[in-house]
Amino acid sequence: MQGHVGDRIILAANRTEGPVRDGEVLEVRGPDGGPPYLVRWSDGHVGLVFPGPDAVMCAPGEDLHHRRGGEHAPGSAAAPPGGEGVVKKWDVQVSLYETGDDTSATAVLFSGRPEHLTASGVSHRSAEDVPTNTIGDEIAVARALRHLADTLISTAEGEIEAATGEDAFVRPL
Repeated sequence: MQGHVGDRIILAANRTEGPVRDGEVLEVRGPDGGPPYLVRWSDGHVGLVFPGPDAVMCAPGEDLHHRRGGEHAPGSAAAPPGGEGVVKKWDVQVSLYETGDDTSATAVLFSGRPEHLTASGVSHRSAEDVPTNTIGDEIAVARALRHLADTLISTAEGEIEAATGEDAFVRPL
């Protein structure tokens, strides 16, 4: 990961009930733009950060919708058939936390908006089950992603209602 002064850094929560943190890079102390970074968090605190794989770095004013996308020529693989289009990229960050027989997952949707949608899921291995980490991970992540999808649909319904002044229902297909 490389950063520059003024970049925005976003960290996913390390537990399901934890907050997503975002802030501005004030200083880059590592070589060639590498960590550590001195960051002023959105809550006003300043701290030194060595970001892990749960971090996203973006330049000032960068729209995360177009982070790895952009305009494509007609007929290109990423464009809709028969027309021009813009490819938008949203990122979902999933963090897992295991303790004993319990696994918690947090899914965070980075869509370019200032606020990020988050959802969580949990799983518990009963005493009769064979200890297998992947099954608990899969169940907790699936539940978090399903809750994230429900939250996204609910958010869209609220935006439709605000725009039209009428009740909205989006069918989950």
